[in-house]
Amino acid sequence: MFFKAPESFYPNRNNPSGENQQEPGSGRGERMKVRRVVMAMAVFCSLAGAGTGAETKGTATAEVTALLREFMAGAGSGDRAIFEKFFADDVIYTRATGVVITKADIMESLGKPAAASEGKSSYSAEDITVHEYGETVIVAFRLEGRTEQSDGKVEQAHYRNTGTFLRRNGRWQAVAWQATKISDTGKMQQ
Repeated sequence: MFFKAPESFYPNRNNPSGENQQEPGSGRGERMKVRRVVMAMAVFCSLAGAGTGAETKGTATAEVTALLREFMAGAGSGDRAIFEKFFADDVIYTRATGVVITKADIMESLGKPAAASEGKSSYSAEDITVHEYGETVIVAFRLEGRTEQSDGKVEQAHYRNTGTFLRRNGRWQAVAWQATKISDTGKMQQ
């Protein structure tokens, strides 16, 4: 049964039809009206609640995932604008080495010329998981890094990253970031 009403909804439930009924019109017809009203209210409430949460969740997930993919596409080129857009001014970034850096540190490193031996890098986000908490979103994913050296040699790096995003003034930015290098043992377990 979808809904079990309290006994007070059915004062004559245990009485055979026509015996000791309190009112002439309080039989089966009245009970059916009450059931219909209760069912209609339950359906209305469930539809009203479903509309608000699902729309917000889908929108935030889509927005943050798109921002992450945009960042991954531009990070290899050292595009300052994409780093500025992605990281909040107060971001706490913990590198895979355990060193904690700030946005100022990140932006300063972009200003340094890259050595020719560093090669051309590209990044992608795989196995993305997004959890929403109102104006906060937690993202976890596997970062796949690929660097092509000038001699044609290709190096690959694999990391697990977790980021916390806040929506401020209508835009999402990372306020906390953690990168962990996946060991060779970890690569085999994936």
